[in-house]
Amino acid sequence: METEPDRSADMPTALDGLRVLDVTQVMAGSYCGLLLADLGADVIKVERPGIGDITRLGGAGVDAFAPLNRNKRSMSVDHTTPRGAEVVRRLAEGADVLVENQRPGSLERHGLGYDELAAVNPRLVYCSISGFGQVGPRAARKGFDLMAQAMSGLMAVTGEAGRDPVKVGVPIADLSAGIHGTVGILAALVRRGIDGRGQRVTTSLLETAVATMVWESMLVFQAGETPGRGGSAHRLAAPYEAFPTADGFIAVAAHSRDDFRALCELLGRDDLATDPRFARGADRLANRAALADELATVLRTRTTAEWDRLIDGANIAVAPVNSMDEVFDDPQVVATEMVVGDGRDRRLGHAVKLSATPMSVRRPSPALGEHTVEVLTEAGYDRATIDELAAAEAIAIGRPATAPPAAGAS
Repeated sequence: METEPDRSADMPTALDGLRVLDVTQVMAGSYCGLLLADLGADVIKVERPGIGDITRLGGAGVDAFAPLNRNKRSMSVDHTTPRGAEVVRRLAEGADVLVENQRPGSLERHGLGYDELAAVNPRLVYCSISGFGQVGPRAARKGFDLMAQAMSGLMAVTGEAGRDPVKVGVPIADLSAGIHGTVGILAALVRRGIDGRGQRVTTSLLETAVATMVWESMLVFQAGETPGRGGSAHRLAAPYEAFPTADGFIAVAAHSRDDFRALCELLGRDDLATDPRFARGADRLANRAALADELATVLRTRTTAEWDRLIDGANIAVAPVNSMDEVFDDPQVVATEMVVGDGRDRRLGHAVKLSATPMSVRRPSPALGEHTVEVLTEAGYDRATIDELAAAEAIAIGRPATAPPAAGAS
């Protein structure tokens, strides 16, 4: 949980005044809501009573909920009950955006689909993020990042040649879906500013994972090839990969003619620049493995830091291959404010910087149902009705995350 707000927290925000209902859990939908919240929208996390977002259960001794739900308010409501669904409908009447990542058809069964909500709020932008898409033979299936990586071909092209399929080390399909959902929402809001009407935005883990296959699709469509796994190497250029050093690995991109010649000169291997196997870009690509062996022989003789300095001095693109504990101490990462805070209070910064309306952290991640009363009061409910809804278990009223434990609690 963040203990200190951004220094930009008191500045105007890009999405100030925008209200978002975040009917999501886990990664993709929550990340979409997070981006909108960091951009300044009032994001209300709509969670089921009891457990809420399942990332609240944690794991591996970390708070998996917090990094995806800062800047949000939590409202606990059981939308599967008639009265709970009516509460969500009422909130949607005054919302600008609704984001959901339920299985297709789930919210429709409770009268909370796009058509139903657009009928009472034509300005609503309704974003659905699913595992496989809203149509097709797998649309109704449960889908996670692993399934999207498997079906999209990501696992077929990730890892070393001759080895078993592996997924990308981060949930890239989840994160891509969250980003694409945000782009769609912002585009729909721009259009709404023109014609005054909202619309439905849909994307999925599978669709966004397939969309990352830029080079690979070209090889299939144009060359009739089936790309496989190639480790860290580029599919269309060489040398462009990670090489071993005396104490780790370094990434080098010297695939242009001039950069390749400069690298050969720096390494004391001018002969490689005139070797027929490596003379042209197509030759280097065809003989990539042999070229990598030749370069690695020299690169193993110095440390990563030494090569980083020397290769950069020759105006060639280069970077160390950082381990995760090195990333957040890297001077460049620190300079770009991608890590904020100290010790266990550190968190990721914002990848997008806006000069006039910067992204910021204005509130920590909420406790389950912490803002139920606050949100319902804003929607026009009186306290007696709120208590009645709580007694009927249509909603749940949570305690603020900063509140001290009740007397006798352990």
